[in-house]
Amino acid sequence: MNKLLEIKDKAVKFCGEYEHFILPVVRFAVAFIAFITIDLNIGYMAKISSMLVALLLALVCALLPVNAILWIASIMILLDMYALSIEVCAITFVLFLVLYFVYFRFAPKDGMLVILTPICFQLHIPSVMPVAAGLLRRAYSVVAIISGTLLYYFFDGIRQNASALAEVVDKRGQSTTKLNVTMGQLLDNKEMFIVMAIFVITTLVVYQVRRLKINNSWTVATIAGGLIQLVALVVAYLVLGLPEKIIWLVLSTVAAIFAGVVIQFIFMNLDYARTENVQFEDDEYYYYVKAVPKKMIAKEEKVVKHFGNTGSLGKKIPRHNQENISKEAIAKDLEIDENIFEDDK
Repeated sequence: MNKLLEIKDKAVKFCGEYEHFILPVVRFAVAFIAFITIDLNIGYMAKISSMLVALLLALVCALLPVNAILWIASIMILLDMYALSIEVCAITFVLFLVLYFVYFRFAPKDGMLVILTPICFQLHIPSVMPVAAGLLRRAYSVVAIISGTLLYYFFDGIRQNASALAEVVDKRGQSTTKLNVTMGQLLDNKEMFIVMAIFVITTLVVYQVRRLKINNSWTVATIAGGLIQLVALVVAYLVLGLPEKIIWLVLSTVAAIFAGVVIQFIFMNLDYARTENVQFEDDEYYYYVKAVPKKMIAKEEKVVKHFGNTGSLGKKIPRHNQENISKEAIAKDLEIDENIFEDDK
């Protein structure tokens, strides 16, 4: 444990010193993964669906705020939807307007959650996001979680039904039919609404529990969030007839609990064995304070060893008239034994 704490302290110090370089690298990595995910799943416009374009756009995003990744990703998605169908593009545009209105109204600083939620869905670990949001953010972060979940299910439905949507236009040429099929990806997706509801409950429970005045509140919150998602989603998948997703759900829950433990270790690693309860007062109030120290590595004290007569430290040796100072004079001035100058034989 001490070794881990030492590594953590060094990492925190390193990040603090080179923050101006680390943050752009993080934005670049997240943007690049997001753009590649878009290209691989809904990259219907070949001109922008390439590794080079994703790399160049990620470099641009590295120099801009996090919300710039959302705007650039939205433009890419709209172009891809336009290549697939004008009707799908129109519905996507309206969906973005609604989501951005809600997002910028309630959670304008949670853009990273909106981006990471669909990515975690692609990695089959979506349970990580509600737990992480509940531990690190406030209650309104559920807006970002809902937005990311909605976007994932909508575009996943578009991807799965892309060929069917194209056949609708080729055979019938009716825009209304294609609009109905596209809207069905939102309105008829029972799994999406159930997952969104469970994620909201999980995020709020984790947020409330980790704020309780109890020992190991972050650990309790992490475990509670993981169990809520596991139990609720297992029941939901069985009811919906999707038992094949339970295996991925178990792995996702394990990843969520592991992520919660890592987050706690980094941001709230407390030593409850040394908890102190302090009471004091002023002219108007009594104060009852519970102080819980952080787990930290004790700093090593440097010990300076002195050799010889330490009483002579700092004394100034007076100058003698003769050019060569005798050993007897030096010994007398420093109050040490003159034999110390004898050469070893």
